[in-house]
Amino acid sequence: MKIEDIEKKLKIKFKDRNLLIQSLTHKSYDKNVNNEKLEFLGDRVLGFVIAKKLLELYPNEKEGILDKKLASLVNKKKCYEVCKFLQLNKVIKTNTSTKANNTIEDKIISDTCEAIIGAIFLDQGIIVAEKIILYLWSTDLKNSINTEIDAKTRLQEHSLKEFKALPIYKLLESKGPHHKPIFKIQVKIKNSKPEFGIGSSKKIAEQNAASKLMNKVDKL
Repeated sequence: MKIEDIEKKLKIKFKDRNLLIQSLTHKSYDKNVNNEKLEFLGDRVLGFVIAKKLLELYPNEKEGILDKKLASLVNKKKCYEVCKFLQLNKVIKTNTSTKANNTIEDKIISDTCEAIIGAIFLDQGIIVAEKIILYLWSTDLKNSINTEIDAKTRLQEHSLKEFKALPIYKLLESKGPHHKPIFKIQVKIKNSKPEFGIGSSKKIAEQNAASKLMNKVDKL
């Protein structure tokens, strides 16, 4: 893939193509001129643009839910998907990129996505960077309305807001065979009676316990 092809995918033309080349260069390929700092910058630019857009889309939403939506949109998995969509993983320079059957680590691919955003910001400014980010994340932003906040997070936010303290979880029982365990968890917040949850993992049991306690809190 040529530089022109990359620019066509991004729908821009770089003033300084060296920035684009640098954004595609991993530190294993060149320890002096690589995309580490561009990735650092791009991560912040991406977070700013998506957070700003979420405020526009959901002006009446609570901060906790906005934070949940933001986390689902700017994580490494999503950046990896964007980079693969653009097929830029095929042109990332690493110390093994010239070898046959080389597979680049997922983290390197997702970091490269953020580095490209950083390069676009430096070369074109925030307005162009924002336009490209919103184009690449448009489908996910539309789907963000379905992002729900889980019971454990809701309980934590309620407890911190009302009592400035975290919920207290306690493992009461662990039984069953190794391949099919059953956990029983107790959860309690200030001024509440304990609730209990059962599940095939501690995480599931905690969610079930938190859900029961939140149901009681919501009825108060």
